[in-house]
Amino acid sequence: MLQCLAVDDEPLALHLLEDYLSRVPDMQLVAKCGDAFEAGKILRSQPIDLMFLDIQMPGLTGLKFIESLSHKPMIILVTAYEQFALEGYTLDVVDYLLKPVELDRFMKACNKAWELHQLKSAGTPQKGPGYFFVNADYSLLKIQFDDICWIEGLRDYIKIHLKSTSRPVVVRMSVKGVEAELPAAGFIRVHKSYIVSINDITAIRKNAVFIKEQEIPVGDTYRDTLVRLTGRSMS
Repeated sequence: MLQCLAVDDEPLALHLLEDYLSRVPDMQLVAKCGDAFEAGKILRSQPIDLMFLDIQMPGLTGLKFIESLSHKPMIILVTAYEQFALEGYTLDVVDYLLKPVELDRFMKACNKAWELHQLKSAGTPQKGPGYFFVNADYSLLKIQFDDICWIEGLRDYIKIHLKSTSRPVVVRMSVKGVEAELPAAGFIRVHKSYIVSINDITAIRKNAVFIKEQEIPVGDTYRDTLVRLTGRSMS
């Protein structure tokens, strides 16, 4: 049984987390609070396996709170601000949920936390599989994460551009759906229709990123993510 803590300054958000957690097997909400300072006291007073944490809170933000912890439980960020996703994942969080959180997405995050807990308990290296499967050409096709250069969204379909072949894999899937399958530390969304491999970026401009000669547009709402990635503003 995972012992869980919910931290959010919005009472309605805490109530929703409590309701959702009551439906998840093997997880128990043992405490909830409205700010990081109270959360710190709880972490010092009792064992917590998993913390659901808001980012924008008065006094001390969720990200600064994580940085202040010497011994961290597993953490799932729950926030209304998508622009903090990359920074959150650099702090080794389990998942990043955007409000309003749907139950199915919440369950997926909980499953990830449970699987990670099982790996830790078994002493297995904490590294997930380096691949995922997609439905393509009437079969399940195995896609290696490190083979992906970029992903392009086309209405109800995506094109997965690979290093190993010049022909992209076309899959009936949304950009949001494939984003949830990718390891956040290796990929970054730069546009509503594009996700790119961070390791394969060769250059960045204000309105575009490049993977060798391939130019990929950067959406206005995603520029701040690139600034955090590079540590420099795009002029």
